[in-house]
Amino acid sequence: MEAVPRMPMIWLDLKEAGEFAFNAAVKKSAVSVPRDFEGCSTLRKYLGQLHFLQSRIPMGSGQDAAVPVTWTEIFSGKAVTHEDIKYEQACVLYNLGALHSMLGAMDKRVSEECAAGAFTYLRDHFPHSYSVDMSHQILSLNINLMLGQAQECLLEKSMLDNRKSFLVARISAQVVDYYKEACRALENSETASLLGKIQKDWKKLVQMKIYYFAAVAHLHMGKQAEEQQKFGERVIYFQSALDKLNEAIKLAKGQPETVQEALRFTMDVIGGKYNSAKKDNDFIYHEAVPALDTLQSVKGAPLVKALPVNPTDPAVTGPDIFAKLVPMAAHEASSLYSEEKAKLLRDVMAKIEAKNEVLDQFMDSMQLDPETVDNLDMYNHIPPVLMEKCAALSVRPDTVRNLVQSMQVLSGVFTDVEASLKEIRDLLEEDEAQERKLQELLGRVPPAPGSPPGLAEVSKECSKYLELHEKASFTNTELHRAMNLHLGNLRLLGGPLEQVRAALPTPSLSEEDKQVLQNLKRILAKVQEMRDQRMSLEQQLREMIQKDDITTSLVTTDHSEMKKLFEEQLKKYDQLKVYLEQNLAAQENVLKALTDANVKYAAVRKALAEVEHKWNTTVQTLVASYEAYEDLMKKSQEGKDFYTDLEGKAAKLLERARAACQASEAHRQQLLEREMKKQPPPRPTAPKPPLQKKPLEMEAGGPEAAELGSL
Repeated sequence: MEAVPRMPMIWLDLKEAGEFAFNAAVKKSAVSVPRDFEGCSTLRKYLGQLHFLQSRIPMGSGQDAAVPVTWTEIFSGKAVTHEDIKYEQACVLYNLGALHSMLGAMDKRVSEECAAGAFTYLRDHFPHSYSVDMSHQILSLNINLMLGQAQECLLEKSMLDNRKSFLVARISAQVVDYYKEACRALENSETASLLGKIQKDWKKLVQMKIYYFAAVAHLHMGKQAEEQQKFGERVIYFQSALDKLNEAIKLAKGQPETVQEALRFTMDVIGGKYNSAKKDNDFIYHEAVPALDTLQSVKGAPLVKALPVNPTDPAVTGPDIFAKLVPMAAHEASSLYSEEKAKLLRDVMAKIEAKNEVLDQFMDSMQLDPETVDNLDMYNHIPPVLMEKCAALSVRPDTVRNLVQSMQVLSGVFTDVEASLKEIRDLLEEDEAQERKLQELLGRVPPAPGSPPGLAEVSKECSKYLELHEKASFTNTELHRAMNLHLGNLRLLGGPLEQVRAALPTPSLSEEDKQVLQNLKRILAKVQEMRDQRMSLEQQLREMIQKDDITTSLVTTDHSEMKKLFEEQLKKYDQLKVYLEQNLAAQENVLKALTDANVKYAAVRKALAEVEHKWNTTVQTLVASYEAYEDLMKKSQEGKDFYTDLEGKAAKLLERARAACQASEAHRQQLLEREMKKQPPPRPTAPKPPLQKKPLEMEAGGPEAAELGSL
């Protein structure tokens, strides 16, 4: 796998700057940066100096020195203006993350962790109401995308370095985890509406990568099983890798050629591994192949992280050009309070993320999708792909009759050719038998010169035609078998839609089964409600922290009273914290109820899965029969053309065989007549005693002569 072509990565466009009453030269150099690491350095310096400026001059929202700041919103292209210097900082920080994402998508595969760090700092330290492209949902999506791509880069390096199979599997599994988080965000209706048309492209690529890297993880778990000589486990891991790769291939339709190359390369590797492992286990090791769900799941190893951003790091920002403007005591106290708020947010987020991780792992293990857990509605309709085939056959009512007639014509020509070749073979065998008989009677002498020509050529051509007929006969038999296989399905597709619907399997659930299903759906709805409430409370907390500015109070507060002031101010978050604690505590009870409901759902789930499998198989079989029709007609016509040509040749050869056999018979008669003339006349004999035996001689009227005469 170290030579697998690289998958493309998602990168973000940079925002365009508009109005900002700042030094024009500084502004231009900061917003029109080159697309390289020097550009990243310029943005970091500009961000730091903006921070220094803000700490001395009241340029924030609603403050005396605030000026309009305009930037273009990425997704809509609209200009968005705020009178807040923090908006300028936020946009520069966004561009820093976007530029790192652009550099990370290049061949060198670096900088993704820096992009994640920039977006994380932007999400945690700035308001989310500035513009759509800097909302909490979009920034969280960007962070997970960047972390996933950073982990993907690490996976590429690990495979190139031939790291241990188990480690590579865990690294790949973590890629899947990051992309699942990104996919959840992309599937969120609010996020989708914010992203617009780009959402579908990103979602399709991310979903394809989830299956692809899951396949890579199971491939390396299979390789580890191979190293441990667990040959049964090896087969099931490679089988799972193959299944997941096939899902990735389905989702890769419309993706660029680089993706298709990577998928083809990986299919060659996994397909070869699976075929070899299955063959070895079937014929050599004979180990039982366990079910995949009985094996320990692959836990991801998060070996990348969002690199922290420090906007005031002197190694990055350079000297503070505003150092002599005003004292910073009040701003220093505000910074301390900001750190207290950040600590509060970190503590709360640690609890939320821990619970979310447990919830995500639990739901992944359950494999319960609220949207598909109840798919009974699909059985009430004929699927569109089948309706399309039925409609196509409805305007071609003679489909089945044409196919049957074509095959009947083919069978007739086939029979004629077979009869002609059999007659030729019988003529040749009869001629050969008469020739042997003549030679036996004449003393096994070779045929006399002047034997009629043509039989050897006829025999040679007959053998050639028989060989062609024998090979084509197998094809003809297979063609008839295929026709009989698909004929019933074609009749069904060409008939009334009610018959088609009746041919599709449907589940039969008891009232108790329906109650079990409804109960499960109710609890799954509770799980989603708990998730939504948690996200809402988290968003409220973040917004409160962002708006919480106590600079005015700090100016009039004595330094010795600062700690007390902080404690009093932080109490405003207590109510939200209580609500969050209640939400987190409820998770255990909800998951217990879900576990119980899932146990009762197991039998229903199995029955529904079996019916769905039969339903899908039936649909695929009917579609395959429709798609096989044109091929059967084409091959039938090719068979008719072949046998029509062979029939003509066989008929001509039969005429030649008859003529050659007649000539050969005439030649044998000539030889017989000449041989008869060579026989000496009978000698006179003396009267014989009554009891004396006669010598054994060939007489003209004896049985030998009679046998010659019969020829």
